[in-house]
Amino acid sequence: MTSWERLQGVLVAASAGVGLAVGLAWPVGAAAEHVVLPALMLMLVAVFAQMDAAQVAQVRGARALVAASLVLNFVLTPALAWVLGAGLLGGSPDLRVGLLLLLVTPCTDWYLVFTAMARGHTGIAAALLPVNLVLQLVLLPVYVLLLGGPAATVGVSTLAEAVLLVLALPLALAVLVRWAARRHGGEVWRERVVLDPLARSVLPLLCLAVLAMFAWQSRTVVAHLDELALLLLPLGVFFVLAPLAATATARLLHLPPDQRVTLTMTTTARNSPLALAIAVAAFPDRPLIAVALVIGPLVELPVLAVLAQLVRPRPHLAEAAPGPVPSDPRMCRNS
Repeated sequence: MTSWERLQGVLVAASAGVGLAVGLAWPVGAAAEHVVLPALMLMLVAVFAQMDAAQVAQVRGARALVAASLVLNFVLTPALAWVLGAGLLGGSPDLRVGLLLLLVTPCTDWYLVFTAMARGHTGIAAALLPVNLVLQLVLLPVYVLLLGGPAATVGVSTLAEAVLLVLALPLALAVLVRWAARRHGGEVWRERVVLDPLARSVLPLLCLAVLAMFAWQSRTVVAHLDELALLLLPLGVFFVLAPLAATATARLLHLPPDQRVTLTMTTTARNSPLALAIAVAAFPDRPLIAVALVIGPLVELPVLAVLAQLVRPRPHLAEAAPGPVPSDPRMCRNS
């Protein structure tokens, strides 16, 4: 683990702070908006490039993890979101809907990066991505109705675009990079010249995306500080209870260390960018719902960065873990 990786929590939080300051000092919001998605796509390409088809296929041997992830994300989390909204945001229906949109949408981008940083099983994490994406969009109207708000509807084109941008395009580029690098220079050259630099690029790209995201939304955050402050308590409770529930479940199921990391990350990370887009499209006359989602990454990203340090398998535990799958995300590069 490099010294930069040890400082990732500080770097992510600093990137958010710098982004807010830049967005307030200069009118860069429109430009910053166009940086977020490209940085995120490049980041995912770098993460996907560390995997191969054999690693992803091992999800078949992780049925316990997959089942636990579905229960935690689509049964326990919606129930927790309802309790937190009703108990702490009862007088603010828009904030309750915003909280619900955030908490019931499992992440389909950030969690791959933090799973890789924490030496989790990125193959299984990637295999869970399309399942999480489809289920959250199908179940979202039901979840919104539970909090008394109008159901959110998402068109087929939105779903297709999300799948193409978040999964298909980065994955296709990563496969192309692996194939071209191996064909051009062989295994050793691919490892040294292509895959290692890509692995080192993940954290800088993450910081760039965070900085741009908060520069883009800085004025919205400042204009609604009073409303957004009400969300800090329920978000704080969630980001404590979610990883605790995932860790307890992983231990109960006797999952190996890298799968414990994957379960913790996919349970804790939320899909703030997609939830924000859905809020804007589904509730155009209720802007506070979208504004409520802006604060999500401000709390979530530093939490994930710190959590990646806390759940990262220790070397002696990784060596003792059962199964053939190593916990290093730069594994299985011999395809």
